[in-house]
Amino acid sequence: MPDEASVTFVCEIPKFDRAKMECITTMENNPIMQDKNADGTPRFYHGPIFWNYGYVPQTWEDPSHIHPVLKYKGDGDPLDVVEIGSTKLQVGSVTRVKPIGTLAMIDGGEVDYKVICISYDDPLANVLNDVEDIEIHCKGTITGIREWFRWYKAPAGKAKNEFGYAEECQNAKKTWEIIAETHRSWIDLILGKSGDGKFWTPNNSATFGK
Repeated sequence: MPDEASVTFVCEIPKFDRAKMECITTMENNPIMQDKNADGTPRFYHGPIFWNYGYVPQTWEDPSHIHPVLKYKGDGDPLDVVEIGSTKLQVGSVTRVKPIGTLAMIDGGEVDYKVICISYDDPLANVLNDVEDIEIHCKGTITGIREWFRWYKAPAGKAKNEFGYAEECQNAKKTWEIIAETHRSWIDLILGKSGDGKFWTPNNSATFGK
C-alpha cells in the first residue's frame, strides 16, 4: 500500500490493447481474466485504450457509502488507475507509480474514480507531480482520458459516462485523500465491518457477483 510518494499499480490492460481484462474480486488470489459479454463471448473494447490500465491493491470503493459531495455510492471495486507512462506494461505486472490526479467518473449511478499515475521508471516521472504538470508536459492527456472513458461504452449501446466536480481533474493532494479513504474502506471490508459478506476475503470464500 501507499508510502509517502507512491502506490502499487497492478496492470490489467496494457496500453494499445483491446481485450477487457479484469481483476476477479470474487476468487481467491484475485486472478486477472478477460471479461465476458452477456452472451458469454470474450469482451473487447471498440478500440484500443491508450494508457496502461489497472488498479491499486488493498483499496475498495464502498457501495454502501454515499459520497457527501458527488452524492453517489462506490462501485464495489478496487481503485482504478490510468498509468500514462511511455512503456507498455504486461498483464499482471506490478509497478511503483506516482499518483498525480483523479477524475471522478460516474458510471451507472456509481462513483468509479480514475487515478492518473506515472511509473517511477518513466523518464517524465521527475517532472510530473501534479495536475498542472500533466498539462505542461503531456498536454491533452487529461482530456483524452476523460473523453475515452466518457464514450467507451457508447458503441455497445450504453449511456455515456459523466464526471463529478464539474469534470475537473482533482489534484495530487485530493488524490492521496481518495487513496487513503478507499484503503480504509478495504480494511473495514477485510475486518468484516462493511460489505454484505459476499466479497471474497481470506476468511470468506463466498462469491460476490460483479
